[in-house]
Amino acid sequence: MTEPVSKINKADPPKRETELERKPFEFKGDGLEYFKIWMVNILLTILTLGIYSAWAKVRNNRYFYSNLYLDGHNFEYLAKPWTILKGRVIAIIVFVIYFVLSQISPIAAVGLPILLLLFTPWIAVRSLMFNRRVSSYRNVQFRFHGQWKEAAMALVIWPILGLLTLGILFPYALLQLDRFIVRNSAYGTAKFDYRATLKQYVVIILVAIGIIFLGGVSLYALAGLSIIASVLSLALYASVFIYTIVSFANLYYNSVLLSRHEMEANLKIWPYTKVQIINFTLIILTLGLYLPAAKVRTTKYFSDNIVFIAKDSLEGFVIAEKEQISALGEELGEVFDFEIGGV
Repeated sequence: MTEPVSKINKADPPKRETELERKPFEFKGDGLEYFKIWMVNILLTILTLGIYSAWAKVRNNRYFYSNLYLDGHNFEYLAKPWTILKGRVIAIIVFVIYFVLSQISPIAAVGLPILLLLFTPWIAVRSLMFNRRVSSYRNVQFRFHGQWKEAAMALVIWPILGLLTLGILFPYALLQLDRFIVRNSAYGTAKFDYRATLKQYVVIILVAIGIIFLGGVSLYALAGLSIIASVLSLALYASVFIYTIVSFANLYYNSVLLSRHEMEANLKIWPYTKVQIINFTLIILTLGLYLPAAKVRTTKYFSDNIVFIAKDSLEGFVIAEKEQISALGEELGEVFDFEIGGV
Protein backbone atom coordinates (compact mmCIF):
# COMPACT_ATOMS: atom_id res chain seq x y z
CA MET A 1 0.00 0.00 0.00
CA THR A 2 1.35 3.42 -0.90
CA GLU A 3 1.81 6.02 1.84
CA PRO A 4 -0.59 8.98 2.04
CA VAL A 5 0.55 12.14 0.28
CA SER A 6 0.33 14.10 3.53
CA LYS A 7 2.81 11.74 5.21
CA ILE A 8 5.24 11.99 2.32
CA ASN A 9 5.10 15.82 2.44
CA LYS A 10 5.92 15.79 6.15
CA ALA A 11 9.01 13.68 5.65
CA ASP A 12 12.33 15.28 6.65
CA PRO A 13 14.05 17.15 3.82
CA PRO A 14 17.21 15.53 2.44
CA LYS A 15 20.44 16.59 4.12
CA ARG A 16 22.79 18.94 2.37
CA GLU A 17 25.84 17.41 0.76
CA THR A 18 28.06 19.48 3.05
CA GLU A 19 27.28 20.34 6.65
CA LEU A 20 28.71 23.59 7.99
CA GLU A 21 30.72 23.11 11.18
CA ARG A 22 31.45 26.21 13.25
CA LYS A 23 34.75 25.69 15.03
CA PRO A 24 35.71 28.58 17.32
CA PHE A 25 39.31 29.45 18.05
CA GLU A 26 40.32 29.23 21.71
CA PHE A 27 43.30 30.82 23.44
CA LYS A 28 44.27 29.12 26.71
CA GLY A 29 47.16 31.38 27.70
CA ASP A 30 47.41 32.94 31.15
CA GLY A 31 48.65 36.45 31.88
CA LEU A 32 50.72 35.52 34.94
CA GLU A 33 52.25 32.52 33.21
CA TYR A 34 53.31 34.60 30.20
CA PHE A 35 54.58 37.38 32.52
CA LYS A 36 57.18 34.95 33.93
CA ILE A 37 58.37 34.05 30.43
CA TRP A 38 58.42 37.72 29.43
CA MET A 39 60.50 38.78 32.46
CA VAL A 40 63.07 36.01 31.99
CA ASN A 41 63.36 36.92 28.30
CA ILE A 42 64.00 40.59 29.09
CA LEU A 43 66.59 39.85 31.79
CA LEU A 44 68.52 37.33 29.68
CA THR A 45 68.40 39.61 26.63
CA ILE A 46 69.93 42.43 28.69
CA LEU A 47 72.57 40.17 30.28
CA THR A 48 73.62 38.77 26.88
CA LEU A 49 73.67 42.20 25.21
CA GLY A 50 70.80 41.25 22.91
CA ILE A 51 72.04 37.82 21.82
CA TYR A 52 69.24 36.04 23.70
CA SER A 53 66.60 38.04 21.80
CA ALA A 54 66.37 35.25 19.20
CA TRP A 55 65.61 32.69 21.90
CA ALA A 56 63.18 35.16 23.48
CA LYS A 57 61.25 35.48 20.24
CA VAL A 58 61.01 31.72 19.86
CA ARG A 59 59.81 31.29 23.46
CA ASN A 60 57.21 34.04 23.06
CA ASN A 61 55.87 32.70 19.77
CA ARG A 62 55.85 29.11 20.97
CA TYR A 63 53.80 30.14 24.00
CA PHE A 64 51.13 31.93 21.94
CA TYR A 65 51.04 29.30 19.19
CA SER A 66 50.84 26.36 21.60
CA ASN A 67 47.99 27.99 23.52
CA LEU A 68 45.91 28.76 20.42
CA TYR A 69 43.51 25.91 19.72
CA LEU A 70 41.20 25.03 16.84
CA ASP A 71 39.02 21.94 16.91
CA GLY A 72 40.88 20.59 19.95
CA HIS A 73 44.36 20.92 18.40
CA ASN A 74 46.92 23.65 19.03
CA PHE A 75 49.19 25.46 16.58
CA GLU A 76 52.98 25.10 16.65
CA TYR A 77 55.93 27.42 16.08
CA LEU A 78 58.87 25.49 14.59
CA ALA A 79 61.60 28.13 14.19
CA LYS A 80 65.04 27.51 15.68
CA PRO A 81 66.71 30.33 17.68
CA TRP A 82 70.03 29.92 15.85
CA THR A 83 68.32 30.50 12.50
CA ILE A 84 66.73 33.73 13.74
CA LEU A 85 70.00 34.84 15.34
CA LYS A 86 71.81 34.47 12.00
CA GLY A 87 69.25 36.75 10.38
CA ARG A 88 69.67 39.36 13.07
CA VAL A 89 73.46 39.24 12.80
CA ILE A 90 73.15 39.87 9.06
CA ALA A 91 70.84 42.82 9.73
CA ILE A 92 73.30 44.30 12.25
CA ILE A 93 76.22 43.90 9.82
CA VAL A 94 74.22 45.67 7.08
CA PHE A 95 73.37 48.50 9.49
CA VAL A 96 77.02 48.90 10.57
CA ILE A 97 78.17 49.02 6.94
CA TYR A 98 75.51 51.63 6.17
CA PHE A 99 76.50 53.74 9.18
CA VAL A 100 80.23 53.64 8.36
CA LEU A 101 79.72 54.40 4.66
CA SER A 102 77.27 57.22 5.41
CA GLN A 103 79.92 58.85 7.62
CA ILE A 104 82.56 58.51 4.91
CA SER A 105 80.50 59.45 1.84
CA PRO A 106 77.36 61.65 1.62
CA ILE A 107 76.53 59.91 -1.67
CA ALA A 108 76.45 56.55 0.12
CA ALA A 109 74.18 58.01 2.80
CA VAL A 110 71.61 58.81 0.11
CA GLY A 111 72.19 55.83 -2.17
CA LEU A 112 72.12 53.01 0.40
CA PRO A 113 68.55 53.70 1.63
CA ILE A 114 67.39 53.67 -2.01
CA LEU A 115 69.23 50.37 -2.54
CA LEU A 116 67.60 48.96 0.61
CA LEU A 117 64.18 50.06 -0.67
CA LEU A 118 64.82 48.15 -3.90
CA PHE A 119 65.65 45.03 -1.89
CA THR A 120 62.62 45.40 0.40
CA PRO A 121 60.27 43.27 -1.78
CA TRP A 122 62.76 40.40 -1.90
CA ILE A 123 63.33 40.58 1.87
CA ALA A 124 59.57 40.69 2.46
CA VAL A 125 58.98 37.56 0.38
CA ARG A 126 61.77 35.63 2.14
CA SER A 127 60.40 36.76 5.50
CA LEU A 128 56.87 35.61 4.69
CA MET A 129 58.21 32.30 3.42
CA PHE A 130 60.12 31.80 6.66
CA ASN A 131 57.25 32.75 8.97
CA ARG A 132 54.78 30.53 7.11
CA ARG A 133 57.12 27.52 7.04
CA VAL A 134 57.72 27.68 10.81
CA SER A 135 53.98 27.83 11.53
CA SER A 136 52.17 24.51 11.78
CA TYR A 137 48.76 23.05 12.63
CA ARG A 138 48.34 19.30 13.15
CA ASN A 139 51.77 18.62 11.61
CA VAL A 140 50.94 20.48 8.40
CA GLN A 141 53.03 23.60 7.73
CA PHE A 142 51.80 26.82 6.24
CA ARG A 143 53.53 28.11 3.11
CA PHE A 144 53.99 31.26 1.06
CA HIS A 145 54.39 31.33 -2.73
CA GLY A 146 54.61 35.06 -3.51
CA GLN A 147 57.16 36.55 -5.90
CA TRP A 148 59.25 39.65 -5.42
CA LYS A 149 57.59 41.44 -8.37
CA GLU A 150 54.17 41.13 -6.71
CA ALA A 151 55.74 42.26 -3.43
CA ALA A 152 57.20 45.32 -5.15
CA MET A 153 53.74 46.40 -6.29
CA ALA A 154 52.06 45.70 -2.94
CA LEU A 155 54.77 47.07 -0.64
CA VAL A 156 56.36 49.87 -2.67
CA ILE A 157 54.52 51.00 -5.80
CA TRP A 158 50.92 51.16 -4.53
CA PRO A 159 51.82 52.84 -1.21
CA ILE A 160 53.86 55.47 -3.10
CA LEU A 161 50.94 56.07 -5.47
CA GLY A 162 48.70 56.41 -2.43
CA LEU A 163 50.93 59.18 -1.11
CA LEU A 164 51.25 60.90 -4.50
CA THR A 165 47.44 60.97 -4.89
CA LEU A 166 47.05 62.51 -1.40
CA GLY A 167 45.47 59.34 -0.04
CA ILE A 168 42.95 58.71 -2.85
CA LEU A 169 44.59 55.40 -3.78
CA PHE A 170 45.37 54.49 -0.18
CA PRO A 171 42.34 52.09 0.18
CA TYR A 172 43.39 50.30 -3.00
CA ALA A 173 46.96 50.04 -1.70
CA LEU A 174 45.69 48.40 1.51
CA LEU A 175 43.52 45.99 -0.49
CA GLN A 176 46.43 45.02 -2.74
CA LEU A 177 48.67 44.37 0.28
CA ASP A 178 46.12 42.08 1.95
CA ARG A 179 45.43 40.26 -1.32
CA PHE A 180 49.14 39.73 -1.90
CA ILE A 181 49.71 38.23 1.55
CA VAL A 182 46.57 36.08 1.75
CA ARG A 183 46.36 34.79 -1.82
CA ASN A 184 49.99 33.70 -1.80
CA SER A 185 49.62 31.86 1.50
CA ALA A 186 48.73 28.19 1.80
CA TYR A 187 48.08 25.52 4.38
CA GLY A 188 50.04 22.60 3.02
CA THR A 189 48.91 22.59 -0.62
CA ALA A 190 45.52 24.23 0.02
CA LYS A 191 45.61 27.88 -1.00
CA PHE A 192 44.00 30.80 0.78
CA ASP A 193 41.83 33.31 -1.07
CA TYR A 194 40.68 36.83 -0.24
CA ARG A 195 37.28 38.14 -1.33
CA ALA A 196 37.16 41.66 0.13
CA THR A 197 36.28 44.48 -2.27
CA LEU A 198 37.63 47.98 -2.76
CA LYS A 199 34.25 49.42 -1.76
CA GLN A 200 34.52 47.84 1.70
CA TYR A 201 37.94 49.42 2.28
CA VAL A 202 36.73 52.80 1.05
CA VAL A 203 33.69 52.76 3.35
CA ILE A 204 35.81 52.07 6.45
CA ILE A 205 38.25 54.85 5.63
CA LEU A 206 35.47 57.34 4.77
CA VAL A 207 33.71 56.62 8.06
CA ALA A 208 36.99 57.18 9.93
CA ILE A 209 37.50 60.48 8.10
CA GLY A 210 33.91 61.44 8.88
CA ILE A 211 34.45 60.80 12.61
CA ILE A 212 37.59 62.93 12.55
CA PHE A 213 35.80 65.74 10.67
CA LEU A 214 32.74 65.83 12.94
CA GLY A 215 34.96 65.55 16.01
CA GLY A 216 37.17 68.35 14.74
CA VAL A 217 34.16 70.64 14.28
CA SER A 218 32.99 69.88 17.82
CA LEU A 219 36.45 70.51 19.24
CA TYR A 220 36.64 73.82 17.40
CA ALA A 221 33.40 74.89 19.06
CA LEU A 222 34.92 74.06 22.44
CA ALA A 223 38.19 75.84 21.73
CA GLY A 224 37.76 78.08 24.78
CA LEU A 225 37.51 75.11 27.14
CA SER A 226 41.06 73.83 26.86
CA ILE A 227 40.88 70.98 29.38
CA ILE A 228 37.59 69.59 28.04
CA ALA A 229 38.81 70.01 24.47
CA SER A 230 42.03 68.11 25.26
CA VAL A 231 40.15 65.20 26.82
CA LEU A 232 37.69 65.06 23.92
CA SER A 233 40.54 65.27 21.43
CA LEU A 234 42.22 62.25 23.03
CA ALA A 235 38.90 60.37 23.05
CA LEU A 236 38.36 61.24 19.38
CA TYR A 237 41.70 59.85 18.24
CA ALA A 238 41.22 56.75 20.41
CA SER A 239 37.75 56.12 18.95
CA VAL A 240 39.02 56.41 15.37
CA PHE A 241 41.92 54.10 16.18
CA ILE A 242 39.65 51.47 17.73
CA TYR A 243 37.05 51.77 14.98
CA THR A 244 39.63 51.15 12.25
CA ILE A 245 41.20 48.18 14.08
CA VAL A 246 37.84 46.48 14.70
CA SER A 247 36.47 47.24 11.22
CA PHE A 248 39.55 46.13 9.31
CA ALA A 249 39.94 43.01 11.49
CA ASN A 250 36.34 41.98 10.82
CA LEU A 251 36.72 42.69 7.11
CA TYR A 252 40.01 40.80 6.91
CA TYR A 253 38.92 37.60 8.63
CA ASN A 254 35.45 37.57 7.07
CA SER A 255 37.11 37.76 3.65
CA VAL A 256 39.62 34.92 4.12
CA LEU A 257 38.88 31.53 2.59
CA LEU A 258 40.90 28.31 2.77
CA SER A 259 39.92 26.02 -0.07
CA ARG A 260 36.14 25.72 0.52
CA HIS A 261 36.34 26.70 4.19
CA GLU A 262 35.66 30.18 5.56
CA MET A 263 36.30 32.32 8.61
CA GLU A 264 33.96 34.59 10.52
CA ALA A 265 34.89 37.47 12.80
CA ASN A 266 32.49 39.35 15.05
CA LEU A 267 34.60 41.89 16.92
CA LYS A 268 32.61 44.78 18.41
CA ILE A 269 33.74 48.30 19.15
CA TRP A 270 32.59 48.68 22.76
CA PRO A 271 33.83 45.28 24.08
CA TYR A 272 37.18 45.83 22.37
CA THR A 273 37.29 49.35 23.84
CA LYS A 274 36.75 47.94 27.35
CA VAL A 275 39.60 45.48 26.83
CA GLN A 276 41.94 48.29 25.79
CA ILE A 277 40.82 50.63 28.60
CA ILE A 278 41.58 47.92 31.17
CA ASN A 279 44.90 47.18 29.50
CA PHE A 280 45.94 50.83 29.30
CA THR A 281 44.94 51.57 32.91
CA LEU A 282 46.77 48.56 34.37
CA ILE A 283 49.87 49.18 32.23
CA ILE A 284 50.07 52.73 33.61
CA LEU A 285 49.43 51.65 37.21
CA THR A 286 52.06 48.88 37.03
CA LEU A 287 54.62 51.01 35.18
CA GLY A 288 54.52 48.69 32.18
CA LEU A 289 54.63 45.35 34.00
CA TYR A 290 51.10 44.52 32.84
CA LEU A 291 52.20 44.54 29.18
CA PRO A 292 52.45 40.74 28.80
CA ALA A 293 49.06 40.21 30.47
CA ALA A 294 47.59 42.89 28.21
CA LYS A 295 48.83 41.00 25.16
CA VAL A 296 47.22 37.81 26.50
CA ARG A 297 43.93 39.63 27.19
CA THR A 298 43.83 41.11 23.66
CA THR A 299 44.69 37.74 22.06
CA LYS A 300 41.90 36.07 24.03
CA TYR A 301 39.40 38.68 22.85
CA PHE A 302 40.32 38.14 19.21
CA SER A 303 40.27 34.33 19.44
CA ASP A 304 36.93 34.37 21.27
CA ASN A 305 35.37 36.31 18.40
CA ILE A 306 36.79 34.47 15.38
CA VAL A 307 35.30 31.22 14.09
CA PHE A 308 36.51 28.76 11.46
CA ILE A 309 33.59 27.54 9.33
CA ALA A 310 34.35 24.10 7.90
CA LYS A 311 32.32 23.12 4.83
CA ASP A 312 33.10 19.45 5.47
CA SER A 313 35.13 17.31 7.87
CA LEU A 314 38.23 19.17 9.02
CA GLU A 315 39.76 15.82 9.97
CA GLY A 316 39.61 14.58 6.38
CA PHE A 317 40.93 17.90 5.09
CA VAL A 318 43.99 17.77 7.36
CA ILE A 319 44.72 14.13 6.50
CA ALA A 320 44.53 14.94 2.77
CA GLU A 321 46.97 17.82 3.20
CA LYS A 322 49.44 15.60 5.06
CA GLU A 323 49.38 13.10 2.22
CA GLN A 324 49.88 15.74 -0.49
CA ILE A 325 52.85 17.51 1.13
CA SER A 326 54.70 14.43 2.39
CA ALA A 327 57.33 14.69 -0.36
CA LEU A 328 57.89 18.46 -0.27
CA GLY A 329 60.46 18.57 2.54
CA GLU A 330 60.87 21.08 5.36
CA GLU A 331 63.07 23.86 3.93
CA LEU A 332 63.37 25.80 7.19
CA GLY A 333 66.67 27.44 6.31
CA GLU A 334 65.51 31.02 5.72
CA VAL A 335 67.07 33.66 7.94
CA PHE A 336 64.67 36.60 7.51
CA ASP A 337 62.16 36.68 10.35
CA PHE A 338 60.82 40.25 10.12
CA GLU A 339 57.12 40.66 10.94
CA ILE A 340 55.10 41.74 7.89
CA GLY A 341 51.62 40.29 8.31
CA GLY A 342 49.67 37.19 7.63
CA VAL A 343 46.58 35.13 7.79
